[in-house]
This record gives sequence, structure tokens and C-alpha cells, in this order.
Amino acid sequence: MSADSEVSFRTARRDDAETVFNITKASIAGLSRGCYSQAQIENWMGERTPRFYEDLIAKGRMTVGLRNGIVVGFVDAEPGEVTRLFVLPEAAGSGLGQRLLEIGVAQARLGHDGPIRLEATINAETFYRRYGFRSTGRGQFSHGLGGEPIEIVHMEL
Repeated sequence: MSADSEVSFRTARRDDAETVFNITKASIAGLSRGCYSQAQIENWMGERTPRFYEDLIAKGRMTVGLRNGIVVGFVDAEPGEVTRLFVLPEAAGSGLGQRLLEIGVAQARLGHDGPIRLEATINAETFYRRYGFRSTGRGQFSHGLGGEPIEIVHMEL
């Protein structure tokens, strides 16, 4: 992402579901190598389809990040937890993830007083540590459908 690219954010819309689905797949495939097996990466999405994301978007808590008007990342949160944050591999390291995390944490604080939790992929643990999250243990993903067991790091802020 070059310095002259225009970055903006908005609430996800129903017609973003397929894009969000594709960003999740691309992010997993591009950023998780070396931390997870090929089988885990290939089966990560399980039975998920774009419809899964339509249902999440309908809750009104997902924010998408756009570069020059094109959605390149998103964050989803509920009270007390940042539940999803994915960016396209080419947007990684550009500051977009940090801005999405700030939005997600603010969303997770709405109506919630305690620590903010998240489940980080192994490859994302250092990213979240950089912004004050600390590891509280390891486990497997609790969000999503089917697929191979995916080891994650429980973290909180």
C-alpha cells in the first residue's frame, strides 16, 4: 500500500459478503504459511460460504477497510471480543490492520467494561502483542464452521 493510496472505512453491507469471504481465504492462504499445515490452510474455511458472512454483516458490527474504494480488509467484534480481523496479504504491514484493530477494540468496548479478548492465529500473535494484547493460553478456534482444528492463541487487552 503506497503512501498516496486513499484509505477509508465503513460499515459492511450485505453485498460485501463475497468479498469478505474471499479476503478471509486469501489472508489465510497468504499469511498463515509456515505456521499451519497445507491441509489446515486448505480446510480452514470448512463449510463456510459467503452466506455465513451475510449473517455476520446483518448484525451491523462489521467494518470494512477500503484502499482506493476497494475492500481490502475487515474487522468484526461483539461486546468484549474482537472476533475477526483479516486483510489481504498485499495490505499486510501497511497500517490498515492496526486501524481495523482500533475500530474492532472500540466496537468490543461498547457495553463492556472488562478485558477485550480475541483468538489470534499463531502468525498474528506478534501483531496483537505490538498493540498491547497479551497471551493467556492456547486452544482451537471457537468461531466458524467445520474444517481442520486450528491452533490459536487466546489473548486479551
